[in-house]
Amino acid sequence: MTEFFSTHQNLFAILTIVTFVLSLITIVITILLVITTKKLRATTKALFAGKKGVDLEEVILQNNTKISELDTEIQELFNISNTIHKQAHKSLHKVGLIRFNPFGERAGNQSFAVAFLNSADDGILISSLHTREGTRVYTKQIKEGQPVNNELTQEEKNVITNAQ
Repeated sequence: MTEFFSTHQNLFAILTIVTFVLSLITIVITILLVITTKKLRATTKALFAGKKGVDLEEVILQNNTKISELDTEIQELFNISNTIHKQAHKSLHKVGLIRFNPFGERAGNQSFAVAFLNSADDGILISSLHTREGTRVYTKQIKEGQPVNNELTQEEKNVITNAQ
């Protein structure tokens, strides 16, 4: 059971790292595009300071083409950034885990509750109750930190609070 949670925690960590790396790449590309745009503006400003009109017109047309291409690339990066932002809010990145013994037996804390939530505190809660007769596993849907159509035990409430 511990491997199950370890695997899912690793997946969540990898997803978080991938999102962070993509965000950094987007920022670097945006900075490079801003620098290129500034260079083009400086070139245009220098051209207006004493060149002949015929040469200037050709340079202006070339720069307009380059600026249009850069604007298109910036818009694409903006769209990619928005997609990453939306995906980050949907991903499950809040995790809480509690082990407990609900029946007061002398055995160890074999029962557990684990919550997997996104940024809006939506997700799932998985509980396992271990007794001498067997183990039962329950799942509950969580919406905005509250159960959907179910009651929560005190341990389940605590695990949601820990995850938030």
